[in-house]
This record gives sequence, structure tokens and C-alpha cells, in this order.
Amino acid sequence: MASSTTQPTNTAETNKPFSVLFVCLGNICRSPAAEGVITDLVNKRGLQSNLKSILLAPLAITRYLSLCSPFSIFSSIEDILGALERWKFKETLPDDAHKKVKLLCSYCKKHSESEVPDPYYGGPQGFEKVLDLLEDACESLLNSFVA
Repeated sequence: MASSTTQPTNTAETNKPFSVLFVCLGNICRSPAAEGVITDLVNKRGLQSNLKSILLAPLAITRYLSLCSPFSIFSSIEDILGALERWKFKETLPDDAHKKVKLLCSYCKKHSESEVPDPYYGGPQGFEKVLDLLEDACESLLNSFVA
């Protein structure tokens, strides 16, 4: 996988902690792939101490949900936002927390897809396409954390 190895130059930026939750609304392969891509980028940029957690919530495997997050089963981004509303009664969340729930492809700079497609239907090229999209989106996502 190709990715940038650019180091942040501002010390204040490198001290800002962040967490990310990847939710795959279809099957179980895209959220773990996104985890692998973001972990690789974090390591290459030396931001390991900033990363508080990466949580996965693939729709199809419910046991992960109880292990990694307070969310329930999701079938849409609206379900995620609804869970976020319920969660804020249990946890202190920023007022703008709902604005941080986004489709990963909204961070893409090099690709125009609106969603990460299911790679199983595209053969080997489908998996390559998904990795390309995830690398593009995760690079921009990581940049948004340290900017």
C-alpha cells in the first residue's frame, strides 16, 4: 500500500489526541481494512502516541459491537447519529459530535466515489480499488486530526 510519510511539523499538532470509529454498514471487510490503513499511516507519521483508539463496528458481527463501542446494530448513517444522541446521556461528548459522523469517502481527495464499495463483487481489482479509496480517505482523515 502506498501512503505518505510526511511528518507533522508543528509540535502542538503532534500532541493532539484523537480516536476513530470505523463502521461498516455492509459486511465485515471494510472497517478492518480501514483500521489497517489508518494504523499504517499513523505509524509512518510517528503519531502513535496521539492515537487514543481505533474502534471497529462491522454491521454483520454483533460481538464486536459490545467489545469496542456502546453502539448497537446500524443499517444507516441515521442509525449511527441516533445512537450518538443516546450515548451523550452516558458520556460527555462535544456539542458538535454529530458533525464528526461522516462517510469515509467524504475525505477522499483523489477519488469521487461517495461510498467504499463492497470489494467482493469486483474480483482482485475490487480489493485494490477499496485499498486505494481507503488510503486516499484515511490520509485526509488523519490530516484533519493533526491540522
